[in-house]
Amino acid sequence: MIDIRAPRQLLRWLPLVLIPVLLLASTYPGQYRVPAHYWLLAMAAGVVFLAGARRPLTVSIVLSALAVPMLRTPAWGVSGLVPYLGAVALVDVIARSHRQAPVWVATGAWAAAVVFGHLGLHDTSIGRASTVVEAAAYVGLPLLLGLYLRGQRDLAENLRMRAADAEARTRIDERAALARELHDVVAHHMASIILRISVAGHVVRTADPRVVAVLDDVRGTAADALTNIRRLLAALRDPDLGTVALVDPESVATEIAAAVDRVRAAGFTVEAELEPDLDGLDAITRLTLLRLVQESLTNVMKHADRAVPVRFRIGRGDGGIGVEVVSGGAATAALPGHGIVGMRERAALAGGTLAVGAEEANWVVRAWLPERTGELR
Repeated sequence: MIDIRAPRQLLRWLPLVLIPVLLLASTYPGQYRVPAHYWLLAMAAGVVFLAGARRPLTVSIVLSALAVPMLRTPAWGVSGLVPYLGAVALVDVIARSHRQAPVWVATGAWAAAVVFGHLGLHDTSIGRASTVVEAAAYVGLPLLLGLYLRGQRDLAENLRMRAADAEARTRIDERAALARELHDVVAHHMASIILRISVAGHVVRTADPRVVAVLDDVRGTAADALTNIRRLLAALRDPDLGTVALVDPESVATEIAAAVDRVRAAGFTVEAELEPDLDGLDAITRLTLLRLVQESLTNVMKHADRAVPVRFRIGRGDGGIGVEVVSGGAATAALPGHGIVGMRERAALAGGTLAVGAEEANWVVRAWLPERTGELR
């Protein structure tokens, strides 16, 4: 990978190399000689400019202060360009800062340096007007250039973020498409195999025990394979699976309680009845349960009426675990969206069910998940 910071650091050293060249080019035997104090001020400006990457505002102010005596010193030839290193520092401050205060301070410091550096050097009224024009030009041009560079940097960052979001969305869509194909083809065939082996086992139950043992072993292997496929499907559907799926039951319970607390913090009254024991759920079912709860409660905060208490329950029943969320505001919550579609897909991939809809004046979400995804249901 190319490190773009290296060229920027080299540019910081460039004035320190060019300043002696400019001063030497302006030194001739006899009358045209750069004063010693001008050399000191110019080299000090080059050294200070090196710190601009870390302290751009401080460097801009110091360079503006150093520019005043240099501007008031008669300098011949290209040595007169050295004080305008303060204008470069001003461009740096504006381009790198979105805060108004540093920009105004740096601009004011450089404007004052230009005015005091040229003040009194012109005797006529035309000369004084020339000072004003010079100040406007020497301050206005760096200001416009800094704003332009800042806008270009913001545009590049915005385009980079959009490209990253588009790439992430494409990957998510590809993973979802692959998950659907695996579910529709492989998982269905595996479930059919398990069912047929189960039927064959019942038919030949009175036959040779070795045949029954082989069939039972094949059925168990197929059931384990189906569990692994469902685990893979969940991983494809959820890119963050690696950080959530294998958490223990206590952590899932903690996350669910935190989701309920967020709803309460949003101004809702929540009547919660939570199942304290999640030991019968495997990793995929626990993940699906957590995602369904989080999505349901997020929809509550987005659409539900805060004046209506939210009833939230997690309990066991029918060989699995059920979730029920009842909130007010069915009219707004009934709007179509991708969240409910994703919830249905998650529940189906885990072997469960999901029912979402309006009941009287409430919006109700009911989900059921089996305790063991490896069993045929």
